Amino acid sequence: MLAEAQQLLQTYYGYPAFREGQRGIIERILEGQDVLGIMPTGGGKSICYQIPALLMPGVTLVISPLISLMKDQIDTLESMGIAAAAVNSSLTYAQTEQRLQDAARGRIKLLYIAPERLESERFQALLRRLNLSMVAIDEAHCISQWGHDFRPSYRLIAELIEQLPNRPQVTAFTATATPEVTDDIVDFLGIERRNVFLSGFDRANLFFNVVKNTDKTGYLLDYIRTHGDQSGIVYAATRKEVDGICQTLLQNGIAAGKYHAGLTDEERNGAQERFLYDDVQVMVASNAFGMGIDKSNVRYVIHYNMPKNMEAYYQEAGRAGRDGEASECILLYSAQDIVIQKFLIEQGTSAPERKSAEFKKLQGMIDYCHTPRCQRAYILRYFGETDPPASCGNCGYCCDDSELVDVSTEAQKVLSCVMRMRERFGVTLVTQVLRGAKSQRVQELGFDGLPTYGLLRDYSDKRVADLINALIADGYLTLTEGQYPVVKLLPAAGAVLKGTERVWQKASREEEANRAGARGKRGKSRFGGAYGANPVGAGTGDEALFERLRELRKAISGKERVPPYVVFPDSALREMSEYKPQSRGDMLRIKGVGETKCDKYGEAFIDAIVAYVRK
Repeated sequence: MLAEAQQLLQTYYGYPAFREGQRGIIERILEGQDVLGIMPTGGGKSICYQIPALLMPGVTLVISPLISLMKDQIDTLESMGIAAAAVNSSLTYAQTEQRLQDAARGRIKLLYIAPERLESERFQALLRRLNLSMVAIDEAHCISQWGHDFRPSYRLIAELIEQLPNRPQVTAFTATATPEVTDDIVDFLGIERRNVFLSGFDRANLFFNVVKNTDKTGYLLDYIRTHGDQSGIVYAATRKEVDGICQTLLQNGIAAGKYHAGLTDEERNGAQERFLYDDVQVMVASNAFGMGIDKSNVRYVIHYNMPKNMEAYYQEAGRAGRDGEASECILLYSAQDIVIQKFLIEQGTSAPERKSAEFKKLQGMIDYCHTPRCQRAYILRYFGETDPPASCGNCGYCCDDSELVDVSTEAQKVLSCVMRMRERFGVTLVTQVLRGAKSQRVQELGFDGLPTYGLLRDYSDKRVADLINALIADGYLTLTEGQYPVVKLLPAAGAVLKGTERVWQKASREEEANRAGARGKRGKSRFGGAYGANPVGAGTGDEALFERLRELRKAISGKERVPPYVVFPDSALREMSEYKPQSRGDMLRIKGVGETKCDKYGEAFIDAIVAYVRK
């Protein structure tokens, strides 16, 4: 059956071969096995259940968390000639009944629902009338109570499966699962360990960087202006921040929209549609805007504030470059971000166990912002990859050619101070002691009499705090959980205190270098060219033809009322601008151009290419 699956991939999706991660999953599904696929955003998870669904005799039920995500996927499937539909809260009971009847009669192969629909016993009764071959669970990390986006309704899935007359295959997919979350998913769904496929979390086309303590507004305006008409998302921590950033962008002539939970459904849907259709350049959003976006040509994601955990950050950053083109993920960090996230955690949950877990995850995010090592390697280790490369060549750390300096002496002073303060206080008080502050608390506790008092008085508060946080991120120190964490020594600190291990960090970069290019001093990316020298996403091909094809795509998308990327992704247009196909056979060789899309749109694009070549 794999050969048939391969043919369907070429016919509908226009790709000649499965990616390595997809192939193993699809083979196991076609063998009748339940599977869990952990694949990076943009890695082609949906193909892993959509292709088998076409080969199975009955209906595949896809459980997906957001209506907007369902709509994006259904638009894409329908554009390829695949019968799909959704059942959600926007439909009447009669419309729901009709769609289920269509599915029962074989008119629909993939039926999408939100997990909350499973709370209705009446709806579960309707589902039992269907011949369900497979239940595909999208964003499966929502099952786990230890996941960053736990949805209680997802816990109803196992109950539904057990109640069905004939048990369907179960397939689950996610891009953000730590080992703990993975264990929770497989235990809950009863998936065998041998059927867990981890394709890796790396997104090689994404450049990661953390820009610390900069003028965020100025940085943002400079960045967006230098990235032309490229699509981007700016995430902020609060609704008020989203409103303010969006207003600032509009006042500066930048086409921007906003999205957060405080807006009406109509306002949110309208903003999302304008972004999907490329009518606005930038979407400013809270974390309410994320999983529902399948837009493939987002060239950058900027986090105006630090998110509360790495899972949320990686999922949101992963909205960039879904088409495989070079894209950027930039986090603008300041110490105030920690205060905001701690407040949100305190307000968000009352369960002590849950709150403790949230604070632990927040510390992982803080460590990422301060890591004195490769940022991509940190992300990969966080998600359980045991041997990531020491240097990726495509993150802010690796592409910053600042000099490595020995900070072992400063590190010894910090570690010694923590020890002499009996590991009972937080970063702020340790910083004050090292700086020789004459605060009332320092004097009341007698810390002005410690040998370490004032040892780093020539450093700024920020520099000392950054050094402490870097030592935490590097595993020499740790912080206890909770709203008021305490700094404690880890075993690795012993070697540094004894002088048998050296501590190295890159020298601080100039603020102006940060503002200018998001990468400090220019370095070479794995995509070629100097960072900051060319627009992200620019690659091979005729740029003038690429822009002409984009204009044609925009006109077609407006006429057919589908987002431009549903017609063809940017990567396909790039390849067209490079190879200039002038016949149907040539067009079908372009990756992402399947037979159905070629029949619908191919002639228009061929005519545009021919006219351009002959001009």
